[in-house]
Amino acid sequence: MLFRPKYTINTIYNLDPVKLNEMGIKAVFSDLDNTLLAWNKFETAKEMDNFNKKLAKANIKLVVISNNNAERVGKVLNPYHIDFVSESRKPLPFAITRKREEMKLAKDQVMMVGDQLITDMQAGNLAGVETVLVKPLVETDKWNTRINRFFEKIIFFFLGLSHRVTFKENLQNG
Repeated sequence: MLFRPKYTINTIYNLDPVKLNEMGIKAVFSDLDNTLLAWNKFETAKEMDNFNKKLAKANIKLVVISNNNAERVGKVLNPYHIDFVSESRKPLPFAITRKREEMKLAKDQVMMVGDQLITDMQAGNLAGVETVLVKPLVETDKWNTRINRFFEKIIFFFLGLSHRVTFKENLQNG
């Protein structure tokens, strides 16, 4: 389904590189705000850096796919040498597909992780890659994300997930 994630976990930081290798995942594509970092504070930057290093040791590449502009994303990620695609125009799948093809990876070797159904899960599903929905790192959102959250409630209802999603500690089929 267009908005339905394949997996739901509490946080991206629970992704286990050993499990990802067993699944054949070579790249984790991730949203930035409220997935890797709280949108309004950067205390999780050290955790993001550690996560990136943990993935790299397992030969898995972390790539941020963000709708934010290059200046905003680069300011956060460049000090940690994390690759990114800015102004990705999610929910359209083109940035995910283009980056996957540039990396010469098959669809089943890429996992898209994010905190929003309307942007992250839809883009990942349209691109044909594995999708993982995570809990937002903080309860608040930027003004434009609040609009998406309103529509997400409607989508959750129609998906039969009106009691929200059960977020698991690690990857398990939904």
